[in-house]
Amino acid sequence: MAAAACAAAARMFAYNATLCACDPGYYLSSTANSTTCVSLPTSGGSGAFSDWQVGAVGAGSRNQTLYFLAPVLSLDAVRRLTQSQAVLLVIALITLLSWLAFCAAARLAGRHPAAASGTRRRFFRARFWISRLDCIFDTQHWAADQQVLKKRKTELGGTFSVAVIILFIGLVTVLLYQAIKRRNIEVHRVKPANAPDLLSFVNDIEFHITTVSAMSCAQLAPPSTIAMGTPGFMDFRVLPLSTLLTYTCQNTSQGPSITLKCNGCRMPPRDHYVSWQFVDLPRQPAAAVGFQFNLTTKQTGDDQHVSFVSGTINSDNYGDEKLKTFRGRDSNVLKIQLFPQMYNKLHDLKLLQPLLQDFTQGSTFSDVSSLNASLNSPTDGVINTTLYISYLSDYIVEISNESVLGPVSILASIGGLYAFSVAIFLCLMAQCEARIKKLRNEDTRMLKILSKQRAQRNWDKVRKFVMYTWGPSNLDPSDRSGKWPEGSMMDSLHGSFHKKRKPTTRATSNANLTRRVPGDMRAIDIEQAGEMQHSSSSRQP
Repeated sequence: MAAAACAAAARMFAYNATLCACDPGYYLSSTANSTTCVSLPTSGGSGAFSDWQVGAVGAGSRNQTLYFLAPVLSLDAVRRLTQSQAVLLVIALITLLSWLAFCAAARLAGRHPAAASGTRRRFFRARFWISRLDCIFDTQHWAADQQVLKKRKTELGGTFSVAVIILFIGLVTVLLYQAIKRRNIEVHRVKPANAPDLLSFVNDIEFHITTVSAMSCAQLAPPSTIAMGTPGFMDFRVLPLSTLLTYTCQNTSQGPSITLKCNGCRMPPRDHYVSWQFVDLPRQPAAAVGFQFNLTTKQTGDDQHVSFVSGTINSDNYGDEKLKTFRGRDSNVLKIQLFPQMYNKLHDLKLLQPLLQDFTQGSTFSDVSSLNASLNSPTDGVINTTLYISYLSDYIVEISNESVLGPVSILASIGGLYAFSVAIFLCLMAQCEARIKKLRNEDTRMLKILSKQRAQRNWDKVRKFVMYTWGPSNLDPSDRSGKWPEGSMMDSLHGSFHKKRKPTTRATSNANLTRRVPGDMRAIDIEQAGEMQHSSSSRQP
């Protein structure tokens, strides 16, 4: 790229008359179409280490073994449904208020069912069924002195009984949420470490250090030795790197990544130092803007439980907030600490927890002029990096889980929540019935109203039957004619009966009897026959 193009590009300057470099804190990033200067996200302030993560996969408190619900209920499904206690409490409160509002609306809308429309009758019927739900306070209603207690189902009691059930279910749901999510407490105990205890820690260790830059692995001067102990003391040793670690270098989109591995390593009592450096190549200067690290440890033979620490070290993480470029002979030191942890809850799993405790900056440049001078100086064409591994071998951290909520404590808590829910609404019902006398006998009034309605319906049925069968005149006390009203059921039956009946003739041999005897003569003969029978019966003794 020409010097004029370098001067025109953003955050870029020319050095050595023909080459381009980025301002301090930026590095060249090449794409298919262009080359631009980019930087790592500037953290600064309280969020300077926001991307750092420290933890354990499969070994921490995320061990999901539910003590009594696991055989019948999936813990993951429950956790997806119950994400927050506040959500559960709000749902229970909304349901409770909706029920109370419905009961109040039914009471106001269904006060006079006799002369009301169909809607009011339905609301009054709803009030009756609400009173039938009085299953908790049916023996707790107002009673006069020396009066025998009996079950009474009132509308107020039904309202508060359902309210108790809603509140109780909401509180029990929150309790189960706590039992699922916060059932155990992770306890850390520290004990002094003996040599046999430390030697029992056999882990596979991996250190991934990426130098964020435009460099490549071709510029790497690989590490060849590892130092052990404290420099200047009698325990200081320098050994070939292959005796403990293996290394590889891989080019990534953000720069060369160095990987150091140690399989089946026992925890030594001394510190370790490993150094490497990047050097200048033609048209590829040695310069960087930060470091990305990912340190992992796992017990040999166990791939399920891993301890790790990862993050990014920017040029503004330590010291001032100016963007800088790392370049020069002074070494950048990453101090890593490993301390032993024993997980008693996982069959005495033994892991070395890695931590990045400190970072010491090496040679840096924060202005364009000094960086330009360094790029033109062959003596500054190097980036030194040292990995300082420290072992906290004086103590061992034992991690165990202690149960907070067991089956008995959960049952006791459920009983307490039920008593709490009943006590609240029992107090409210007692206050309402004591202050409002109309509420004391509302069950009797409601039953009387229903009895009157039922009797009215039955009487209406009887009236309809009488009107259909005998006609409406039979219901009129002033009509004494005794005739069937025209169009009635009895009139139609009487008429059909006389139409079907035919006159009968008596056969006789006397031709003189063909004429009918007048009605008055037959009546005289019958009267005379009656007087003769009466006189004969009086003569007998």
